[in-house]
Amino acid sequence: MTEAARDLKIESTALQIRKIGNSVGVILPKELLARLNLKEGDKFYPVEQPDGSLRLSPFNPKHARTMEIARKIMHEYRDTFAALAK
Repeated sequence: MTEAARDLKIESTALQIRKIGNSVGVILPKELLARLNLKEGDKFYPVEQPDGSLRLSPFNPKHARTMEIARKIMHEYRDTFAALAK
């Protein structure tokens, strides 16, 4: 199956909210799990897009932003951290 055909198949798949015990959930097709590189028990995050749509991502955007800030601080104070590490 070509990538374009696979994309079309995934895009045309409707997901349904179902009752699971006392909660509700969405069953994700195997193709979508494979594309997101997810398996049972993994976490993924819905990210709202400017156009109102949702993007599903295995990466937590808040964590990524926090790590970006931490890297900037560590770079800015690298001499201080090096001195403290001695």
